[in-house]
Amino acid sequence: MFDVEEQLEEIRSRLVGISDELAYLGISVLQEALDADGGNAKRPELEKRLSRARRSVDKAAAIVGQTPESTVF
Repeated sequence: MFDVEEQLEEIRSRLVGISDELAYLGISVLQEALDADGGNAKRPELEKRLSRARRSVDKAAAIVGQTPESTVF
């Protein structure tokens, strides 16, 4: 059976993976906006939401991992 620290590390690892997925989606949304509007593209609202979600997940991963960055975000 896993101890608590191992379980927390597993959760932290999954959160990091989710953060990576959100970052990839955000880049995809930005690329679509650039492809559609070129140099006149504005930052899409969806990308803003994805960035906020990613920052929140990064904070959660830092808190669960007890890293010093948990209070820096």
